[in-house]
Amino acid sequence: MFVKKAHGRRTAVLPDGSILTLADLPPANIRWVASRKAVVVAAVKYGLLTRDAALKRYDLTGEEFDAWCIAVDRHGSEALKITRLQKFKQL
Repeated sequence: MFVKKAHGRRTAVLPDGSILTLADLPPANIRWVASRKAVVVAAVKYGLLTRDAALKRYDLTGEEFDAWCIAVDRHGSEALKITRLQKFKQL
C-alpha cells in the first residue's frame, strides 16, 4: 500500500492498544455517521491530526467539532448517534 508523504504523525496508538492510521480516516466527502465522527475525534485527541487540520479536511465548524468532542467525553461514541442526541442533551 502506498502512503502519501505527510507532515506529522502517521499513526496513533489508542488506549485499547489498536493503531489508528491516516488510511483509517474517513474520506472528506462522505455522509457522517457516529463511527466516522468517533474516528475523527480520536484522531485529533491522540495526535494523528491537529484540530485545525481536521476542521479544514472535513469542512467542519469549530462549534460542530467541539460538540462531537464533548459528547464523546461525556457519554462515549454512542452520543454521536442522531437517535441518541436528544436523550444525551437532556442529561
